[in-house]
Amino acid sequence: MTAPLSPDDHFADREAFSVFLARFRADHVENGADWENRTLDSFLEALEAWVSDSPGWYSNHGQDLPPTGDWDFFARALRAARNYE
Repeated sequence: MTAPLSPDDHFADREAFSVFLARFRADHVENGADWENRTLDSFLEALEAWVSDSPGWYSNHGQDLPPTGDWDFFARALRAARNYE
């Protein structure tokens, strides 16, 4: 069983984010039937909606939206995952 995923996880570097992705994928393997967004289409739709609404999530949790996320890196990673082996 993988460690539970928490919305309060913090990632200091690329390696920590990579470990999170491995845990995230393992959670899907173990608990995917419990995920609301089980298909790639619904998952990407929810990801798009959450990114759009994320200022509200941060506000509701008493946090400031990070002013300088590396959005290019995240977009490159998503694009690369289409064909990367």
